[in-house]
Amino acid sequence: MSADSRTWSIAELAAEYDVTLRTIRFYEDRGLLTPERRGTVRVYHPRDRVRLGLILRGKRLGFSLDEIATIVDMYDAEPGEKGQLAYLLDQITSRRTELEQRRRDIDETLAELAEVERRCQADLHALRD
Repeated sequence: MSADSRTWSIAELAAEYDVTLRTIRFYEDRGLLTPERRGTVRVYHPRDRVRLGLILRGKRLGFSLDEIATIVDMYDAEPGEKGQLAYLLDQITSRRTELEQRRRDIDETLAELAEVERRCQADLHALRD
């Protein structure tokens, strides 16, 4: 069987990507996956499998489903792969900037907590004496 003719059931994809059937159905309902229907059976083709991997990677990177849909749908539409990659690079830059700001905020909060903790310990020590 050639790689292009290989198909997967919903259960096979769920097991491969360690997600629930409900997750895959949700992505299908959102139009992100479009399996072939053979009666009541969903048949997933290589394109669906790749898209599921991209969706899950996008989620891990913190992109919204709308952002993920834009990215994966661009591959099939104009401006094609070039536009998709340019858009993705812009999204990565934006996401990185956001995460770096969160890191700075967390570092500042941790420093403030350490200072408050130090003062509380000093005050408690003074009260005990």
